Amino acid sequence: MRIGFALPQVGGLGGPENIEKATRRAEELGYDNLWVLDRLLVPVQPRAPYPAARDGLLPAVYRNVLDPVGTLTFAAAHSKRIGLGTSILNLPWYNPVLLARQLTALDVLSGGRLRVGFGIGWSPDEYEAAGSPWKQRGKRADEYVQVLKTIWTTDPVEFHGKYTKIAKSYIGCKPVQKPHPPIYMAAYTSGAMQRTAREADGWFPAGIPTSSVGRMFDGIQQMAKEAGRDPGKLELLVRAHVEFSSTPIEKKRRDFTGTAEQIAGDVAALRKLGASEVVFDVQFSADVKDGAAMLTKMEQLAEMAKAS
Repeated sequence: MRIGFALPQVGGLGGPENIEKATRRAEELGYDNLWVLDRLLVPVQPRAPYPAARDGLLPAVYRNVLDPVGTLTFAAAHSKRIGLGTSILNLPWYNPVLLARQLTALDVLSGGRLRVGFGIGWSPDEYEAAGSPWKQRGKRADEYVQVLKTIWTTDPVEFHGKYTKIAKSYIGCKPVQKPHPPIYMAAYTSGAMQRTAREADGWFPAGIPTSSVGRMFDGIQQMAKEAGRDPGKLELLVRAHVEFSSTPIEKKRRDFTGTAEQIAGDVAALRKLGASEVVFDVQFSADVKDGAAMLTKMEQLAEMAKAS
C-alpha cells in the first residue's frame, strides 16, 4: 500500500517554507505522493452546511488556503521523485480547456508525476463565486472529464458538447504519462459513483468510516463491471485526517484519531481492505501548530504505515 501526505496548504501552516520542508522530507522518508485540496472561500453565512462539521461551518483554518495547482508546481520544483496529486479539484468550477493546459504543464514540468483527483464540491457559494452554475454540475463534470481526456489523447483535438466547443485544433503539448495522468474521483452519491465507475482509475473518499468504505467500493466496482470495465483495475485511495491523542479514545472514535496504536490499527484495516494508498493529513490536527510538529507527525506516520 502506498503512502501519501497532504501538503501544508491551509491556515498558519500554509506557506513556502513549510511546503518546501514537507516536500523534501516526504521524499526522503519514502512517501509516494503529495496531495493538495481545493477550497475557494469561507462564507460568513453559508447557504449550505459544511458536511464535516456539526455546526455546518467551515473551520477557521480555511480562511487561508493556497491555490492547489500552484502549490503542486512549487512542490515539483523542490522534488525529484514524489508524485503530485489533487485531492480534489472541484471540476465544474474550471474551464476544462484551460485546466487541461494547466495540468499538462505540471505533468510535463515534473517529469510525469501528476495524479489528478476530481470531485464536484458541495457549496453553492463557491459555485457562484467561481462563475459556475450550481444546477447540472454533475452533467458538467461528466462532460469536462471527456474534454480533458480528448485533449490529452488526440491530436488534433475536436469536441462538440453541451457546455464545451473546440474547433478542430492543435492544443499545446501532451502529458508525459500515457494515455493521460491517473484520474481519481471523490464520490458519495449514486451519480458520482457511476461517474467514477465509468471514467476514473480509482475512488478517493475522505471522511467515510472504514467500516463503510469496503461496501461502497464494492458497489463502485460492480458499476464498473456493468459499464464494461475491469473492476479489478480500479484503485482505492483514502484520505485520512489524523489526530493523535495521548490516551485511547473509547467512545465515538473517528477513524485515524486516538493513540498511535489506534491509528496504526486503522491503517492496517485499510491495508486489509486492499487499499492502494492512504493519504495522511495532519494540517487540521490541534497539536500540529508549526512546521516542526508537522514533520514529526510525518515521520511517525511513515514508520507506522511501514509497520502495519
